[in-house]
Amino acid sequence: MRFRTIGTIFFMTIGTLGSVEAQQNQVSIYTGEETREIKSLSSDDIAALKSGGGWGLARAAELNGVPGPAHLLELKTEIPLRPDQISAIEAISVELKAKAVVEGERLIELERQLGREFRNKSISDKVLLQLLDEISKSYRNLRYIHLSTHLTTPPLLTAGQIKRYNELRGYGTNNPCVNIPEGHDPKMWKKNNGCG
Repeated sequence: MRFRTIGTIFFMTIGTLGSVEAQQNQVSIYTGEETREIKSLSSDDIAALKSGGGWGLARAAELNGVPGPAHLLELKTEIPLRPDQISAIEAISVELKAKAVVEGERLIELERQLGREFRNKSISDKVLLQLLDEISKSYRNLRYIHLSTHLTTPPLLTAGQIKRYNELRGYGTNNPCVNIPEGHDPKMWKKNNGCG
């Protein structure tokens, strides 16, 4: 009888612990975000959109060796850029920010409206689709603004400056398949380093 009581207590304790653990595992990764003004955007997201910041929208260009104006200007001394290049890139940067701020504000307002519809319980399937279409268009426009700007900088730069930019940004600097030391046969170097 004593064994059965101890066994029952053991299994009840394990069951209770399991229940507590299950409750703890159900805590959402979004906890705390319910206090945001716009639930789908963090304060950092909003700040980046309002300032015309990159928001990671131009990664396809940046990580494929096509520099953007903001980072070029940050690295103007190390690259180095000539005064005429700096002036041209500054003009590109000003235009980019002006366009990105306008579209960023539009995206913020659309996300605010989406949240408001859910909060007010006034959302319908039709309204949801309309808002999502507008949000998608705004996001696409914003991404286009940033990516197309990356297309305007390479013609202003030399191949050496672009290479230096990518080195300074840390792209591919440790990749033996990309960085073939001077004086080595590229074909043999790639073969010996397993580049395929």
